[in-house]
Amino acid sequence: MALSLERDHSSGDATAFADLNQLLIELVDGVRNVLGDTFCGAYLQGSFAVGDADAHSDVDFIVVTKDDVAPKQQAELRALHQRLYALTTPWSQHLEGSYISQKVLRRPDPDRRPLLYLDNGATEFAFDNHDNTAVVRWSLREHGVVLAGPDPRELVDPITPDELRADVRWALAEWAEWFRSSDSISRRGLAVAVLSHCRILHTLTTGVVASKRVAGEWALEELDPQWRSLIGWALDDRPDPWTKVGEPADPGRLSRTQSFIGYAAQWAAEH
Repeated sequence: MALSLERDHSSGDATAFADLNQLLIELVDGVRNVLGDTFCGAYLQGSFAVGDADAHSDVDFIVVTKDDVAPKQQAELRALHQRLYALTTPWSQHLEGSYISQKVLRRPDPDRRPLLYLDNGATEFAFDNHDNTAVVRWSLREHGVVLAGPDPRELVDPITPDELRADVRWALAEWAEWFRSSDSISRRGLAVAVLSHCRILHTLTTGVVASKRVAGEWALEELDPQWRSLIGWALDDRPDPWTKVGEPADPGRLSRTQSFIGYAAQWAAEH
């Protein structure tokens, strides 16, 4: 399959933000230098692919490799990301993504094995299955922004609506466990939780993945009206999210969100 020109942004116009585009060029050049012949491609997924990315978005990337990343390469990639993190552009602190081999990426992984993962705001890698989902594969295949490499449709088999629905049902359980095990939840984390549950229910209904804003607006119209004020708050609380990471969630809103999560679980069980 020929490379889709409208999705190829290797020339440096991947986003509407010039300083982010320069950062992405440095990321891809650095990753290529480390991985050499093991490098396959680099892509944006998440909000920059699905839609509604803005100046407050994190930068979700996927690097596809031909083989597993060797320990020496992991150390060199860690040094690369630490150098990028120290750059003056604020975007450099909000790169988030995973390194995944072509073999693992091809189709949904029933084992959900952990991948080499860089969390938003981190300078050290972890092994995490955060991006080893059908949702990420669908977003990458259908809307991924090519920074370098082949069209992602050459790398990922089609993801069916039922595979997406199974994936978000699993995510629903993961969210419930996160709430049970978290000692504290920030204001930003609470808003993300509300809109993530809206997106889960939207995917269960439509069989596709939408942005959090689109899913939130859908939920305002389609879910029980009792949740409109909570969902509206989560949508309106979007600006300056990083200032809210250290701010504890309002106790009343936290309690209301826990009730909404219970509602979402019941809604999912009935649909």
